[in-house]
Amino acid sequence: MEKRKLYVAIAGNIGVGKTTLTRMLSEKFGWKAYYEKVIDNPYLSDFYGDMKRWSFHLQVFFLSHRFKSQKEITNWPDSCIQDRSIYEDVEIFAYTLHEQGNMNNRDYENYQELFATMVEYLRKPDLIVYLKADINHLLSHIKKRGREYEQTIEPVYLKQLNDAYDLWIERAKKNNFHIVTFDMKQRDFENNEKDFKIIYDSIRDLENQTWLNGV
Repeated sequence: MEKRKLYVAIAGNIGVGKTTLTRMLSEKFGWKAYYEKVIDNPYLSDFYGDMKRWSFHLQVFFLSHRFKSQKEITNWPDSCIQDRSIYEDVEIFAYTLHEQGNMNNRDYENYQELFATMVEYLRKPDLIVYLKADINHLLSHIKKRGREYEQTIEPVYLKQLNDAYDLWIERAKKNNFHIVTFDMKQRDFENNEKDFKIIYDSIRDLENQTWLNGV
């Protein structure tokens, strides 16, 4: 049976382990990986110092970078995996910044229109793996990885992002996105081989389905 050529996106809050899982799955499957542009991002440090001043700039930067990756994913002939999808930019981060008052109505509406235009040309993920974690777990990972500009992230911001994820996941399911939720409170894919295998098997099973059978 011919294997499907899949596009898998890893979704989840800051510090939840998306990059690690993307790397592990990419190595296990031999797939091309697309990572979020964080290390050499020119806005992140300024953003965490003054969210209101830099929110629109940061979100446009992420959207631009993600769109370039998404275009390549759309044209990529083989399976691939992505660290955070373009949908999270608008549905989680821009949404939360607007709700906080850190992105004004004009910028938010402009951003939404730009996203809507972009997404029409892009391939939809065959599967979204949503890594769900509580605030203590996220704060622990953020502290452990030691990015200086992230150390000032407030728990309330992470909570607002988590709430936005919960709302988006429900909407996405209703819009026929295929989503697998992996609760990090109960599992540890990085240090427990059985937990990693649960995620791996869910993707492998989907890969082995024929195009005729669908998802």
